[in-house]
Amino acid sequence: MPGLSYVDSVVGDGAVVQADDFVEVHYTGWLYENGEKTTKFDSSVDRDIPFALLLGRSFVIQGWEKGIPGMHVGGKRTLLIGPEMAYGEQGRPPVIPPSATLVFDIEVLSLPMLDVEILQEGDGPVAEPGDQISVHYSGWIWEDGQKGALFDTSLSRGEPYRFRLGAGMVIPGWDVGLEGMKVGTRAQLIIPPAMGYGAQGYGQSIPPYATLVFEVELVSIENK
Repeated sequence: MPGLSYVDSVVGDGAVVQADDFVEVHYTGWLYENGEKTTKFDSSVDRDIPFALLLGRSFVIQGWEKGIPGMHVGGKRTLLIGPEMAYGEQGRPPVIPPSATLVFDIEVLSLPMLDVEILQEGDGPVAEPGDQISVHYSGWIWEDGQKGALFDTSLSRGEPYRFRLGAGMVIPGWDVGLEGMKVGTRAQLIIPPAMGYGAQGYGQSIPPYATLVFEVELVSIENK
């Protein structure tokens, strides 16, 4: 593929990554100059915090969008990415210069899975990426197979939460779990850490690596 080539150092024996999967990876990126790696500009390995992303939504460069699908969980792949599938003529100053070729070492750690249980099926329009939606929700820490501490609820504020679906405005578990839901539907989402707040947690109420459970109701979709 023009602008992209790759070599697998470890194939891996886990599930195969699809083009629209949510995937958790470790990566290290370098500039590629005169046929070799030069300046390292970013690394999840150095931070010891995996990076989770939803493929197929252009949240990452096209070299990743095209280069990660087909890998197996446990696999390691080196991607050589030309500027046309990276940051182009603009680069990403000050770290990545204009028209830079990049090289990434990628390791696929897991394909985190979201558990969705429909509590009540609605009969309204279907939520799609890009829709402005309104949702009532309550969120708990998920501990030992049951709801633990309640950390937030829109019900106490008396108005639903509005956001654009699939735009990365909320945690990935919401973007994935609410897509395809009909207005009027109530559902329970059990969200693994990689699709929630990950290694950082959030404030005082959500600890690092917390699994979350939300009860959500899709109240409305703007202009539908």
